[in-house]
Amino acid sequence: MAERWLITHATLAGAWDVPGAEGAHGLVTGAAVAVEGPRIAWAGPMAALPARFARCAALDAEGRLVTPAPIDCHTHLVHGGHRAREFEMRLEGASYEEIARAGGGILSTVAATRAAGEEALLAGALRRVDALIGEGVAAVEIKSGYGLDVETELVMLRVARAIARLRPVRVVTSFLGAHAVPRGMDGDDYLDRVCLPALEAAHAEGLVDSVDGFCEGIAFSPAQIARLFARARALGLPVRLHAEQLSHLGGARLAAEWGALSADHLECATEEDARAMAGAGTVAVLLPGAFYTLGETRRPPIAAFRAHGVPMAVATDWNPGSSPLGSILLAMNMACTLFRLTPAEALAGVTRHAAKALGLTDCGAIAPGLRADLALWDVEHPAELSYRIGVNPLWRRVFAGERP
Repeated sequence: MAERWLITHATLAGAWDVPGAEGAHGLVTGAAVAVEGPRIAWAGPMAALPARFARCAALDAEGRLVTPAPIDCHTHLVHGGHRAREFEMRLEGASYEEIARAGGGILSTVAATRAAGEEALLAGALRRVDALIGEGVAAVEIKSGYGLDVETELVMLRVARAIARLRPVRVVTSFLGAHAVPRGMDGDDYLDRVCLPALEAAHAEGLVDSVDGFCEGIAFSPAQIARLFARARALGLPVRLHAEQLSHLGGARLAAEWGALSADHLECATEEDARAMAGAGTVAVLLPGAFYTLGETRRPPIAAFRAHGVPMAVATDWNPGSSPLGSILLAMNMACTLFRLTPAEALAGVTRHAAKALGLTDCGAIAPGLRADLALWDVEHPAELSYRIGVNPLWRRVFAGERP
């Protein structure tokens, strides 16, 4: 029989579907959560605790906040090297596009990643994922895209799979072979000779959960991304897309047309894009770390997303160039301060909407039947998670129901 245990004397947030939950945060005070095996068996006010759980061992939360464990739904955790010098270059006046066209940007990380080797890539990625786990994260999406050759793309995805075996964290992989065009090739040539064959090989090895691309003037056109998505569909893989970050090329609507799980960045998206995404059920993944690091001024159309009911997820976009951000809590704060999300929207953005962006239906909220991936915080109100800067109030983390 699966172990049963309780969290008692808690305030729940993110319990949106629990009877009696209040407000946008989904709050239940004076609450308990019953865990059975890897899943939540019951949640609600302690006064209504079913008798079958009355004698279970209990962890007394002493009034602390319990939320679904955060999900980081957009990261590039597997990579070699760093790009601190480019940080200096931007402060000296160079733009993101200028750095990329001069051979910096993504291509500089490609060189470092190819040179690193699988063991070093894994060691670096584990350090990064440990930082996220330290803030309660229980699921993380990890992309390839710094190989741009068949073998290195496969190595990156193998490393991502290894992380889930070595750490108590759920890993969703995204094949991002269409991240940049190597020198000496055009986009179509690269797709034919490298990207699509790498996708086929990665899929055959069981390394791919979804397919991503970078639709941008310095990367791939909508027509080229459509070729990638067609191959993904033929393989039965869901898609997502870096879209409308630096310019408006039609990537968000392309993502919607293909029923993408998410469109990410979206600083240059329009209300028409929001309407299309809403119709397709495509999540808007907001990445304030890149907005901050690149010194952007055009914000994603948050009001349009709200008006059309587009779910908004929040993620770190942890990568060595445009978003060297290793804190999901700081991403929440930035989403509020830079994009004007409410704290309730930020909490939903790293829980239920982040789960939807990854196509996960068994996590992201506190409700019976869902995975018992939970974070217990030494705070009184969920707004504190977005309010504080540089403070980690995590008290306990529960992964797949394992008692801390």
